[in-house]
Amino acid sequence: MQFQNEIVSNKLWASGPPAGGFFNFPGFSENADLKSEGQTDFGVQRSAQPICTGTSVVGLKFDKGVIIAADKLVSYGSLARFQDIDRVFAMNEKIIVGCGGDYADFQSIKRFLDEKIMTDICYNDNIHMKPKSMYNFLTRVMYNRRSRFNPLWVDMIVGGMEDGTPFLGHVDLRGRAYQDSVVSTGFGKHLVLPLVREYMENRVSITEDEAIKLVKKCMEVLHYRDCRASPKYTLAVCTSEKSEVLGPFTVGQNWQLATGVEGY
Repeated sequence: MQFQNEIVSNKLWASGPPAGGFFNFPGFSENADLKSEGQTDFGVQRSAQPICTGTSVVGLKFDKGVIIAADKLVSYGSLARFQDIDRVFAMNEKIIVGCGGDYADFQSIKRFLDEKIMTDICYNDNIHMKPKSMYNFLTRVMYNRRSRFNPLWVDMIVGGMEDGTPFLGHVDLRGRAYQDSVVSTGFGKHLVLPLVREYMENRVSITEDEAIKLVKKCMEVLHYRDCRASPKYTLAVCTSEKSEVLGPFTVGQNWQLATGVEGY
């Protein structure tokens, strides 16, 4: 019996939880539990909804890499409050990410990811985080927070080069995740995915130039159709040689069709 108690009390790994316990992901103290976490004079408080949010993010594979695009608007409710905020980033030479949803929650996640990447650099052993590792890590973080009934209100797209092969995946606030050749968040799921799949229907793969042109067309469609979208956007591109953020670009707008709108 004593031996069994010792096994249960031991941590699963250094700084890890005991068997059956929760791992302390970012944003939790070592003594946090389901009862005391978020406790105030008015009871336990949770984020009931996101506050400052970004809309659609688009991710697409091409023959030699991955591209992710998002506009630069962060809305406060329906107010276009912050109009020059980057929502796509190059995390290292192999990983790019894009974020939709609550921007404050994304800042919290990105701060922790930056620390992990900086730790890799400090070891100076030429071993760096890869996109699939970050993707799997984020699924665990999101599901952990969801299980505490205090989710991170974000939709994230992770892309990059995994051992010379393009990788692209999506993770949502509940920890649900999938991989595909084209992914999107928000209204992009309804407006962009059909557009890209129709374009790719008779093609095995596309080049980087074709992918950039296609993504720019997607951002134009989103600007016209999504009332939370902005005409200014940035692109993150990752290939075997490098990862970089391009832009900002601006959608070429044409509103002459508005003269034909009648009835209200």
